[in-house]
Amino acid sequence: MTERKSVSTGSPYEPIVGISRAVRVGHVVAVAGTAPLGPDGKTVGVGNPKEQARRCFEISRAALEQLGAKLEDVVRTRILLTRIEDWKAVAEVHGEFFRDIRPVNTIMQVSRFIDPEWLVEIEADAVIDDGGS
Repeated sequence: MTERKSVSTGSPYEPIVGISRAVRVGHVVAVAGTAPLGPDGKTVGVGNPKEQARRCFEISRAALEQLGAKLEDVVRTRILLTRIEDWKAVAEVHGEFFRDIRPVNTIMQVSRFIDPEWLVEIEADAVIDDGGS
């Protein structure tokens, strides 16, 4: 049986919803929709989609690393926005993290998130290349 590992990033929503920030099963890591929360549990970059996106990617990267993955292992990202007009600003930040990796990506608008201060949430899926073993 394949081992299942999960990590928490301390989001106050993880125990309420019953989720992990990321889960690894075998070579696959899935990172949940990640909101722009600071270590204090408060929204980072209120009103600033670029700052919020950067924080989401930082949290996602840390979760991936805790499970033995890295950004280079990411094969899919999903960007969820409450204001579709923010797509270029958020895509620019995506490029800062993934310009040379180039995972597949979907950008979509949603009506809102749990916290109305959040402008963006980001998901990521990774497949860890362990050198063919």
